[in-house]
Amino acid sequence: MDLNLRGRTALITGASKGIGLASAEALVAEGVNVILVSRTQGDLDMARTRILGRHNVSVQVHAYDLSDSRNVDRLAEQHGDIDILVNNAGAIPGGDLWAIDEKRWREAWDLKVFGYINMCRAFYAAMKQRGRGVIVNILGMAGEKVDKGYIAGSSGNASLMAFTKALGGSAGDDGLRVVGINPGAIATERLVTMMKVRAKASLGDEAKWEELMKPLPMGRAGKPEEIGAMVAFLASDLSGYTTGTIITIDGGAANRGPMF
Repeated sequence: MDLNLRGRTALITGASKGIGLASAEALVAEGVNVILVSRTQGDLDMARTRILGRHNVSVQVHAYDLSDSRNVDRLAEQHGDIDILVNNAGAIPGGDLWAIDEKRWREAWDLKVFGYINMCRAFYAAMKQRGRGVIVNILGMAGEKVDKGYIAGSSGNASLMAFTKALGGSAGDDGLRVVGINPGAIATERLVTMMKVRAKASLGDEAKWEELMKPLPMGRAGKPEEIGAMVAFLASDLSGYTTGTIITIDGGAANRGPMF
């Protein structure tokens, strides 16, 4: 299926690995030029080399910490003419209310919650001036299936769900669209590392981490590429009547019992 995205430009945050990189690869496969943003220059360089080895597109990279709003402003000044924004940067730590102190909570929200809000504020304004553009916010299933053991993440994702719906609900009036994706358990490096820790604690061997995935729908975690494909579709004109909504991709887990 040709998504008719060739020649457009997308900026993806948290783009050096995992869902961010998979989203970039899905977009470049459609001929989209990309701007990759994450905190680590080395990871960005590897991602850029990987993409250029497979696709004839433009790839720019920026090692920016988006918890600092000055870096958001820099990006908006440098790339105010993008067609697609994919907000993906941020990993909120697990733990209950007493495990996550104020400092850790604020640092995590500065990157993900306020980072997304600041990016939308900056780039929506530029897109509105041109009367076109799509923003895709990668959120997380914990925002709809809340968990006291992931209270900072559940609260942050729920906030961003409301933000995405509120902003996207009227975006069509400006010729724009704003949508969100709630991934469930996705087999990123971060998830695999977490499951290895759990396997060592519960099974005595981190190599048995895949056994802990069996209770998941379909007996596996999702693939980053399965999220990336949805990013590309939502960014395309084929999804031109979709805004102010959240797509959940979790194998049905939100409507089942506990995942683990």
